[in-house]
Amino acid sequence: MVKNASSRAIEVAAAADGTLTYLVGMAPEALPPVRARDLDAAWHRARAAAMREDWGVTRLFRFRRDDGSVSDLVLADPDAACWAAAVDGMTLDGRMGMNGPYGLSLCLRLLALVDVMAHAGWAAPYFTLKRDGAEISRDLLAAAANSGLTAAAQFDTEDLRARLARGKLLGVSA
Repeated sequence: MVKNASSRAIEVAAAADGTLTYLVGMAPEALPPVRARDLDAAWHRARAAAMREDWGVTRLFRFRRDDGSVSDLVLADPDAACWAAAVDGMTLDGRMGMNGPYGLSLCLRLLALVDVMAHAGWAAPYFTLKRDGAEISRDLLAAAANSGLTAAAQFDTEDLRARLARGKLLGVSA
């Protein structure tokens, strides 16, 4: 069964304490790919927000799958909340922030990229940490922009690694 566009909408509600709750009409793995240039822009915007110590608020996500089941994600970590707030403040395709699938996908891919850079030793050749941030290769940005997300809103690391390998073999960005 194909869902119509309105069932894919993201409803956002704010609690009295500032916590934002997102009701998402699709699973994380159904979120669309993003443009590598938008992921790069989100990286720089988030880095600048962290330098300003603009921490953001806790964000709760409830993803509803086509079969009616749900999965939840909580961004309570101050760094994750900061980075999400930075993406939420971006204008993408004429729309603001994470109230649509593209902006939410961009945010989750940014957070997943940070996780890969922090924990996956195999990714080290694709970025350089510097005192003022990091330089991320075009190949890693392109692969992260297009790689599949899992039900836990992380990268499917096999897909990410395969995209990086294809890009290397072909001599082009993934």
